[in-house]
Amino acid sequence: MEYNNIWLAFLEKIKGKVKPVLFQTWFKDTKLIKLNDEYAFVEVPLDVHKKHLKENYNDLIRETFMEVTGSIFKFEYVTEEENEVEETVTAENNQAIFESGLDSKYTFDNFISGESNKFAKAIGLAVAEKPGSMYNPLFIYGNSGLGKTHLMHAIGNYISANSNKKVLYVTSEKFVDDFLNIYRKGENSNFNAVEKFKNKYRNIDVLMIDDIQYLEIASKTQQEFFNTFNELHTKNKQIIISSDRSPDDLKKLEERLRTRFNWGLTIDILPPDFELRMAILDKKVEAQGIGNMVPTEVKEYIASNCTTDIRKLEGALTRVFAYATIMNGSEITIELAVEALKDYIGKAVLAKNKIEQVIGIVANNYNITPEDIKSKKRLKKIAVPRQIAMYICRINLKESLPKIGSEFGGKDHTTVMHSVNKIKDELKKDKNLEIEISKIINQLN
Repeated sequence: MEYNNIWLAFLEKIKGKVKPVLFQTWFKDTKLIKLNDEYAFVEVPLDVHKKHLKENYNDLIRETFMEVTGSIFKFEYVTEEENEVEETVTAENNQAIFESGLDSKYTFDNFISGESNKFAKAIGLAVAEKPGSMYNPLFIYGNSGLGKTHLMHAIGNYISANSNKKVLYVTSEKFVDDFLNIYRKGENSNFNAVEKFKNKYRNIDVLMIDDIQYLEIASKTQQEFFNTFNELHTKNKQIIISSDRSPDDLKKLEERLRTRFNWGLTIDILPPDFELRMAILDKKVEAQGIGNMVPTEVKEYIASNCTTDIRKLEGALTRVFAYATIMNGSEITIELAVEALKDYIGKAVLAKNKIEQVIGIVANNYNITPEDIKSKKRLKKIAVPRQIAMYICRINLKESLPKIGSEFGGKDHTTVMHSVNKIKDELKKDKNLEIEISKIINQLN
């Protein structure tokens, strides 16, 4: 907390010395992570920040930091990835002090909700108000970048702020690493390592495990998680789990674990619709105090092209800010945004393969999501686009029926064949459908 306070004071001072757009681009998302007698270590979002801060702001940073601390420090900049090893070592050295793992910046107040995630937010708040008494376990799933981790931290922070309950948030990789650490110890210290592990994971009121899908590759750890789950659940301790897939789709997890995940409530977070994407962008520019600098058409351009991942959406906005800054503080216009994002958007929507590309284009044309197409939903507004996408993959891409079925959420090859034949029959009597399909095919790379 002392580092946080020092850096907050530093940021307040630096904010008055540079233009708002420069502060938002280069300083806002930095944090002080370590001080020694000679160096101050600062975490930055990207490698470009390391280079830019060192080359363009080093003297200003040292001078301003001296105003706050009264001491002169040299500065080293590291990215989050470079800091992970250091954080792990620090955590192990301070295991005697309980650390929740929660990030205080994620709250319900700044979790922007819309049609795609309002149910998840409501359930999360209900669990936060009465942990252990309802929806236990709570299983949250959805694609990367949709806010699962934000929601978990929001739940944990709410519980911590409104009760004396002990909350622990970890990733599944951290759980696995802590478990394997037992076997890394020498024979004499093995018993202590086991006790330390059990004390950390079982002497708590709320356990949050993020990205549980990575437990699939750790069979021995699954047994330990099963034991931990049972002990906590028996004591009515709240368990919250997140994954990129539903419990039933985690095929490599033991069935007894998947069964337990379904004991409580399973909720999915869907990609944000256009309205929510715009709300997220509005909130971001409003929080940065630069709303009048970003025209609506620029936000609409970003929202229209970054459709499936909130991180990509926010990253696109940051990229536009950075580009305007590098171009000598140019005014942010639609032309500048298109130039700034010409490579970024291409990478953001780059399909993993041609089938994924077809699914994405068809979903976009029919105003549904790729997840809808891959789902088991039989609504006409989803079923017809799904059949069209399967038809294109079979007839135009020449993909095999089993591969198409697999990419469409695990459909049987007979389902694919039926869909293809259905569209063939429709094309014989519907010229408009032929035009629609031609337009889709023309959008393929």
